[in-house]
Amino acid sequence: MSKKFIIDCDEATTICDKNQYKEATFLEKLKLSFHLLICKKCGLYSKQNTTVTKVCNQHLHKCETEHHLSENEKAVLQTEVIKKLK
Repeated sequence: MSKKFIIDCDEATTICDKNQYKEATFLEKLKLSFHLLICKKCGLYSKQNTTVTKVCNQHLHKCETEHHLSENEKAVLQTEVIKKLK
């Protein structure tokens, strides 16, 4: 295997992070795949990184859809705040 495909763990984690956000090039993905075959610690990092990204995306999606106040709730809250300020 050519030395062009051998990367260290620091570069592997950088590529792994880029890959999570669809920013890694084909060559970087190839290098990362080869490195993950050899390095079990980076494989674990990649798996954990994927899990964290999924959990964050699910939480952000829930926040966007479930946790907004309705217009009526906003008006009631605003009225209560104004009463307390007086």
